[in-house]
Amino acid sequence: MRVFISADIEGCAWTTAWEETQKGQAEYPAAVRQMTAEVKAACEGAIAAGADYILIKDAHGTSRNIDLSQLPKCCEVIRGGNSSPITMVEGIDGSFDAVMFVGYHSAAGRNGNPLSHTYTKSTTSIRLNGEPCSEFLLYSYACALAQVPTVFLSGDKMLIDDSEGLHPKLVSVAVKDGLGGYTRCKQPDYACDLIREGAEKALKQDLKGALCSVPEHFVYEVSFKEHARAVRASYYPGFVQVDSHTVRMETDNLMEVLRSIPFVL
Repeated sequence: MRVFISADIEGCAWTTAWEETQKGQAEYPAAVRQMTAEVKAACEGAIAAGADYILIKDAHGTSRNIDLSQLPKCCEVIRGGNSSPITMVEGIDGSFDAVMFVGYHSAAGRNGNPLSHTYTKSTTSIRLNGEPCSEFLLYSYACALAQVPTVFLSGDKMLIDDSEGLHPKLVSVAVKDGLGGYTRCKQPDYACDLIREGAEKALKQDLKGALCSVPEHFVYEVSFKEHARAVRASYYPGFVQVDSHTVRMETDNLMEVLRSIPFVL
């Protein structure tokens, strides 16, 4: 079994402040150790379910966070990136049996995590077909375009709740909850236990029917904190400005949405 993992940090068990997620900050080493531990736990669960090859995309910031030396020998890690439209799942292709997302967080404008955002901190909300648009939603849809089902998600509780029903056989683990500026975090080793068990359960399912249906039409709306950003974004092909802070794109092609993200956000 070939498994793909995309790993972020803001949804890991204790990350609460931006300083914890940034290289060079005093609290970063502890946070990245937990990110590595949660990825390792997901790998161990996958191996227990029969995985013999795991490709991991380090999807946070510089994409140079995970300590490879702590991972099982059947793993490879993609570090860095090529500014691909599928940046957080760069490396996915139809050879994989399933995808797992570890350490993911609530969408921009949601209050379930002090670090809620979608790709950037410059927006107040991003919506896709009227729903909060998380990185998990965008890039799990990208995996579906490659015909690979998403079967596991770990992160904050609000993201888990918002993602319910998005994928037919999704197993989810909430490692923390939040409100406004605080988080209520599970003990880190216990969080890893839950991830390990959840990953194994997700991959031991009959994966027939696990692939989600990608919508046929997309209405993508971005509201910026600064109105000047909306004016600038309105010049990107396919976008129109709908109010002082908001731009909108309508398309039948998800890749057009994904391709716009590095330029518009």
